[in-house]
Parts: sequence; C-alpha cells; structure tokens
Amino acid sequence: MRGRPEFTDTERATTWQVASVLLGYPDAETRELLPQLRRAIIDLPEPLGGPLARFLDHMDSASTPDLTAEYVATFDQLKRCCLYLTYYAYGDTRKRGMALLRFKHAYRAGGLILDDGELPDHLAVVLEFAATGNARVGRQLLLEHRAGLELLRLALAGLNSPWTTVLDAVCATLPPLTGRIEDSIQRLAAEGPPEEQVGFPLFGYTDPALSGAQGATP
Repeated sequence: MRGRPEFTDTERATTWQVASVLLGYPDAETRELLPQLRRAIIDLPEPLGGPLARFLDHMDSASTPDLTAEYVATFDQLKRCCLYLTYYAYGDTRKRGMALLRFKHAYRAGGLILDDGELPDHLAVVLEFAATGNARVGRQLLLEHRAGLELLRLALAGLNSPWTTVLDAVCATLPPLTGRIEDSIQRLAAEGPPEEQVGFPLFGYTDPALSGAQGATP
C-alpha cells in the first residue's frame, strides 16, 4: 500500500495556521480574513488545500449568524465534537489537569504565554503553536492526542459537518494511522472518556483508513 505523501515544513505550517483560524469562532472578523486565507492555501497540495478550500466555500455561501449558530451547536453542545484534545483521553478527571500542564510547559518553552482563561489543549491553540511557535513540539502534541483528533474528525463526518474538511486537512499532515492508534480510536468510540457512561456515537460512519473502525449508532 502506498504511503501518505510527504509535505514540506512550510506546507504543514500553512495548513495548521489556516485550520487554526477556521476552528475558531466564525464571527465577522474571521470572515474578513477569507481572501487572505484563500491566498495562503492556493499553492498547497490537494490533500491539504482541497479540504480547506471546500470549507472556505462553505463560509462564503453561509451567513455569519448561520455559521455561528452551527458552530455553537456542533462544538459547544456536543461532547463528541469537543475541541479540547485532553478531554478524549482523560474526561474531567484529575489526570486531565496534569495533561493540561504538559501543554502549558510546552508552550512556555516555545515562548507562547496563554491568558489564564484560555485552556491550552484547544485544537485551534495547538495548531497555532505548531504553525508559528515550535513545529516539532506542536506536532508531537498532536500525535500524543491522535486518537482524540481522529475521533473528532469521525464525529464531525457522522454529522455531515462542514468542519470535517478542516480536520481532514489537519490529519493529512500527520503520519498514517497505526494499528495501535486504530485500537485506541475504537476503544474511545465504544467507551468514551473516563467517567462517561456512554461512548461517542459516530452515526455508523466508517472511514476505510480505520479498517472498519466505527462507533455505535445512537
């Protein structure tokens, strides 16, 4: 089987930077950045630029109130679409606090100081750091939480969410999935984070890349 294409450091950084913006709250200020974002991705390879362009097309065609309502309904109201990466592995247990410190220490070493009210594991923040702070450390943080990242992508796909393509582009910058990560994704889909009573329903969505991994239908 052919491996995933190799991308340059610049191509990965551009993808992470654009995805970071697109995973933030889609207010009027974000919409003003659309021309700049389109210019940024114009030379990206199809596996990276194509999915991002499709989301930008969606932003162009939707009104700001519709986009913001869809964002809130997806990321703020559905736990299975949580943008905070440590939630998938640790839920709201004490271990999550230690995981959050790992992010803070990594950022501090890279020169990034967050506001006290900003959680460091928000995917948009991680991508911003990987793009503009320390690419090696940022990429490692994404890989350490790869199962949660992929589960988020699958959950969005199960909802036919337009943000699925943003996650497609982000995941394309990372190495192909291994059997161990696939097992972790299936376990999280079935059981959910610690202290959760049910797993993450993925609406029967199956990604061929996961060798048949899918969640239960709600």
